[in-house]
Amino acid sequence: MGATETMRAVRITGHGGPEVLEPARTAVPVPRAGEVLVRVGAVALNNTDLWTREGAYGRPGDPEALSGWRGPLDFPRIQGADVAGRVAAVGADVDEGLVGRRVVVDPAVYDTEGPDANPVGLMGSERDGGYAEYVTAPATQVHDVTESPLTDDQLATLPTAYGTALGMIERGRLKEGETVLVSGASGGVGVALIQIARARGARVIAVSSGSKTGAVREAGAHEVVDRGRDVAGQIRAAAPEGIDVGLDVVAGDLMGEGLPLLREGGRWVVAGALGGYDVAFDVRRLYLHNAQVIGSSMHTPTHFALLMDLARRAAFQPVIAATFPLDQAARAQEELARRGHVGKIVMHP
Repeated sequence: MGATETMRAVRITGHGGPEVLEPARTAVPVPRAGEVLVRVGAVALNNTDLWTREGAYGRPGDPEALSGWRGPLDFPRIQGADVAGRVAAVGADVDEGLVGRRVVVDPAVYDTEGPDANPVGLMGSERDGGYAEYVTAPATQVHDVTESPLTDDQLATLPTAYGTALGMIERGRLKEGETVLVSGASGGVGVALIQIARARGARVIAVSSGSKTGAVREAGAHEVVDRGRDVAGQIRAAAPEGIDVGLDVVAGDLMGEGLPLLREGGRWVVAGALGGYDVAFDVRRLYLHNAQVIGSSMHTPTHFALLMDLARRAAFQPVIAATFPLDQAARAQEELARRGHVGKIVMHP
């Protein structure tokens, strides 16, 4: 592949609304030493795409600052963290045998080498992503899933949503037979939490809006609580013994109401703030019951490898809500922002 070849991509040149997503022709990236070039088969959308585009992450000491996931972005930036596709070429020092293999890319930019590294950046934010025909990635972060029965669309839904979900479940030390509460249950991470928790043998109580109850139950929730009514009361009725692990992407008032529902030694894992980042709770409910509040941002390399094992044997079936061509990225993001769907939205370059 010549260095001058071009590809179709969608990029942002600044923060703003869907109108800042610009279709562009840009050079096909050349894999450096230790990297591979992936031809994108499918790219899934995430809330982080919206928040990165809007600059909605804030900064330490300045919660209202326009910022990407971990600070200022370099523009122009090609968005898209979640890629499934085939290896088209490899850089120096990479096994040629990878060419032609079907892969999923771990989109995290890690702080260090090693199995328990922390993500400090994200493909599509801190480096160019998959809203394009091709993307490069470190060979160590490309996982061969050629044998998986899942489709490219389903595989593309895994990295951010299912990676985040598995990170929460692992950090929350969820065990078979425990009762979990899943908030934001109709979203991408919510559905992933339900499916992985069920695959692990947990009892799942999900919080969702009334209109999506059926779809959330179909995803595998044992009980669904309507977030429009007395949430704490409904959870108590569904789990009179209490909750072992809260898996929460909403925070806000739910966290204050939910902590007293934890059993002795319970864990409340929070990985999002859809309901608001300013949280108040009764700290006595924490220390008197040896409970823990755990922050969880995405996954470690160990978590991601575990996720890929689950994908190879199709331990769950990701739900695809809608598909769009790449040139309709703005429409796809608007659809995501409306939150009318259950499951994941995917684009095809």
